[in-house]
Amino acid sequence: MIRKLLIANRGEIACRIIKTCRELGIASAAVFSDADAQALHVELADEAVFIGPSPAPESYLHIEKIIAAAQRVDADAVHPGYGFLAENAAFARAVVAAGLIFVGPPADAIAQMGSKIEAKRIARAAGVDIVPGYDGDDQSDARLIAEADAIGFPIMIKASAGGGGKGMREVLRAEDMAEALAGARREAQQAFGDDTLMLEKRIVRPRHVEIQIFGDSHGRVIALGERECSIQRRHQKIIEETPSPALDEALRVRMCEAAVAIGQAIGYVNAGTVEFILDAERNFYFLEVNTRLQVEHPVTELVTGLDLVRLQIEIAEGGSVPDKIEAAGHAVEARIYAEDPAHDFLPATGAVLRWHAPDQAAARLSSSAVIDSGIRSGATVSPFYDPTLAKVIALGKTRDEAIRRLNHTLAQIRLFGIRSNVAFLRRLLADPEFVTGAVDTGFIDRHPELLADPGPPALIWIAAALAQTIRTGSDSGINTHFRNNPYRPIQHTFAHGDTEQAIMITPRGNGVFGVQIGASSHEAHLFAFRDGELTINVDGHVQTVGLAHGGECDWWVGQAGAAWLLRWIDPLPVGGSRTQAEGSLRAPMPGNVLAVYVSAGQHVVAGDLLMIMEAMKMEHRIKAPYAGVVTGVHFAAGDFAQAGVVLLDLQPESSST
Repeated sequence: MIRKLLIANRGEIACRIIKTCRELGIASAAVFSDADAQALHVELADEAVFIGPSPAPESYLHIEKIIAAAQRVDADAVHPGYGFLAENAAFARAVVAAGLIFVGPPADAIAQMGSKIEAKRIARAAGVDIVPGYDGDDQSDARLIAEADAIGFPIMIKASAGGGGKGMREVLRAEDMAEALAGARREAQQAFGDDTLMLEKRIVRPRHVEIQIFGDSHGRVIALGERECSIQRRHQKIIEETPSPALDEALRVRMCEAAVAIGQAIGYVNAGTVEFILDAERNFYFLEVNTRLQVEHPVTELVTGLDLVRLQIEIAEGGSVPDKIEAAGHAVEARIYAEDPAHDFLPATGAVLRWHAPDQAAARLSSSAVIDSGIRSGATVSPFYDPTLAKVIALGKTRDEAIRRLNHTLAQIRLFGIRSNVAFLRRLLADPEFVTGAVDTGFIDRHPELLADPGPPALIWIAAALAQTIRTGSDSGINTHFRNNPYRPIQHTFAHGDTEQAIMITPRGNGVFGVQIGASSHEAHLFAFRDGELTINVDGHVQTVGLAHGGECDWWVGQAGAAWLLRWIDPLPVGGSRTQAEGSLRAPMPGNVLAVYVSAGQHVVAGDLLMIMEAMKMEHRIKAPYAGVVTGVHFAAGDFAQAGVVLLDLQPESSST
């Protein structure tokens, strides 16, 4: 029997496991690094143990520290969550060797499925089709390039030891193979400590469909249905749903039978996911087995009524899988990431000024909606871990109803202080092609219009100007309501990115203001401004806008899930502003420098690769924006660079001659 459980993870999954422990009467213990000292999962757990510095290899990936933490709190069991050590066979063995229960599959099953190459061999032996490709022992560039030519382009390069898009490259032409192999090896080695690669034929417009399986120690393996996970960016999922719009009952049965056959072939126990690619002719091919709970497991929970975390714990205690599974309705999940979709999904870091979700406590909203979150107002999003912040999941009787409920819940979220993908998710859910279910893994690449930030509407500029007027007129000691000429309006100028907007505010008494934006005139009646919510009537339309003041000049303003950072431009003279000097390239986010490809004195052309940085488990390629001469390189491979620092100096060609 498990009386105390150590969660060897962080973020929303740690919070979710703690919640289930409470429901079962199990004491919970968390672990945390420097970056997570004030994290929500640390506060929610019954106790917590510090395990080291912020970089994951020195904390969450450090097996000995996790085992020591479990022993320190006298835990009976360890739950790995997902990510970090969840699919590490050595960790599973270390947990068991320490006399603890590992809430997951046996180490041998993890080891077998941890190698994509071995997993494909097992699937092939079980009679399951696999994607044509190469998974041989010869890992030389020459052999891999020759095999790619034989398979035919386009192909996918994949890391054998892991998933999540790490070490994955799509290659369209033979001449790109050498660079792609080098990048995939480097990323795979960094993420998994194993740079073994495999090749697969690129299926044109594939769908990603996975089957949730559970096994128990009594020899039974069952399938809990499928999940459609085709909406992806950087080979990582954004939207997941069940049932898949692409499957009929006959195909569903066949895919579930194939997944169970693979699970039985390796004596699988506990939660696992068998992943498949589905082509346009509805042929399915085995990809891999994720030997852990998946991020998207809540959609399966909502349609089956099962608590999969609870089932994991019960099976770890020797329990059995359910005899009968009944599914009803349709569930859709959206992942909220700290990232900027308009700029190639660049990860975002910094302080969360405000996080407001309808549930307020990361608990179930109702039987039809769930929010799992690992953040709160005041939290800091660091560059050291995955940028996932929260998940929103909705259930409906039909797919249309589930999508509508999900979109409505996302619209109520306030996330200020860091850039996120919430507004992008809402645009995606409303896209006509997505609504019909006609999706595949290239959906986002085909719809770049979904990524663009449309910019603040008039309501947002007005709200920021009113908030600044109220602030400067009350608590700052600057009474902007007093003017020698009472008919002269108050002018506020805000900047959003490169766009500046002047707003003229004329107080008319009793909370009524005249507003001028360019050639457009409005009347605004202020109803209420409290708890970060501004309710105003603009030209007869009453709406509520969320705000957060982020420093002397910054306002985060948002509505309907969208959020914009507006910088108030002080009309008084100020010291010289900090601007990026021409000819310098700055770090787009804090992260590690993985590789440097240029040196001082080197001539480059626009598009040349200069550096590669890594942050939040993603690689970012720093390329020359113009032709010129490198006049200085300030970081070497292995260095850590803060956001905004000058990485190197690049003198434009026109001024270097």
